[in-house]
Amino acid sequence: MVALYLAWRRQHSTEADLDNRERVLAQQYEVLAHQQAVAAATQAYQERVANEAHVDAAARRITELYTKAVEQLGSDKAPVRLGGLYALERLAQDNETQRQTIVNVLCAYLRMPYDPPAESDHDDDAGTERSDNYRERVQEREVRLTAQRLLHDHLDPIRDTAYWGALDLDLTGAQLIDFALTGARVGTSTFRKAIFSGTARFGRTTFTSDARFDEAAFTGDARFDEATFTGAAWFGGTTFTGDAQFGSVTFTDDALFGQATFIGDVLFSQASFSYAAWFGEATFIGDARFSKVIFIGDARFGEASFTGDAWFGEATFTGDARFGRVTFNGDTRFGEATFTGDAWFDKATFSGIPEFGEATFNGECSFDDSTADDMAFRPASLSRTVDDPTSQG
Repeated sequence: MVALYLAWRRQHSTEADLDNRERVLAQQYEVLAHQQAVAAATQAYQERVANEAHVDAAARRITELYTKAVEQLGSDKAPVRLGGLYALERLAQDNETQRQTIVNVLCAYLRMPYDPPAESDHDDDAGTERSDNYRERVQEREVRLTAQRLLHDHLDPIRDTAYWGALDLDLTGAQLIDFALTGARVGTSTFRKAIFSGTARFGRTTFTSDARFDEAAFTGDARFDEATFTGAAWFGGTTFTGDAQFGSVTFTDDALFGQATFIGDVLFSQASFSYAAWFGEATFIGDARFSKVIFIGDARFGEASFTGDAWFGEATFTGDARFGRVTFNGDTRFGEATFTGDAWFDKATFSGIPEFGEATFNGECSFDDSTADDMAFRPASLSRTVDDPTSQG
């Protein structure tokens, strides 16, 4: 019996020791886990603080570089201003979030008043003050050309990593010299009352939002061939002194050319208007080519004036075509045009007999009170197809 008791006591003591050891180990594991959790939290906090410090330092560095570059743009020395432009370019290239801001600065610089150099100030007999003024204006022209080039270089998707995205442009009232955005892809673009000296190149440009050129002045040629206007295109009251080329342009929203003045020739051949095309009260002094144009929405030319030739051959008018009170003083051709909607030529004035050979009218058609060479004009047949309008009187 004593032996069994002693054996029981030894077993009980051993089990108690094991229980104590397990409790100690559990406590040790719990302490270790707590220590590890505290260490991880401390490390995460330290990393977060370090990262925030790094971000703050980077932000301060960006601010310092930006401020210095903008200060350089205000220098009275052209080389310093050029340095400011290139500093902004580097800053935008390295910091994507700053690109729109820096484009805004470039646009703001180009919006500042500028007087081009006068060649008379470059004459040998010009005084020192006039010569100095000429030199400063020439240098400023180079600075502005550089700002324009930077915009073009970084708004063209073909530049790959140097492309900054379809950013917005505000060049309201800017004096622009040989301005080019060929092949660019831009956001909302505002060129209201801008003055374009030399040739303006917008060929193959994609405007992803509204584009405003209303009341702008193009003193040289304006080239928009194959451009795409995704938003509304505003050209109301714009003056085109040279030739205006809009061949194969795509307008996916309203195209507004009301009261525009085209002094040179204008080419819209094979352009496409998805919504309304407004040319009311526009003045065409040179020849106007609308051959093979597709008007899906209404085409409104009411009270427009064509001094040169007006060619609409093979044009397609899906919506209504309104040419009421239009004056055609040159050769007028609508041969093979298709009018799916209504066609209104009421009180239109033609110099000579307009050509409507093989034109097709599928909607209402009216030539009320229209005249050709001061005589009442009405096509020979206003059935669904007009073959040869030779009838007068």
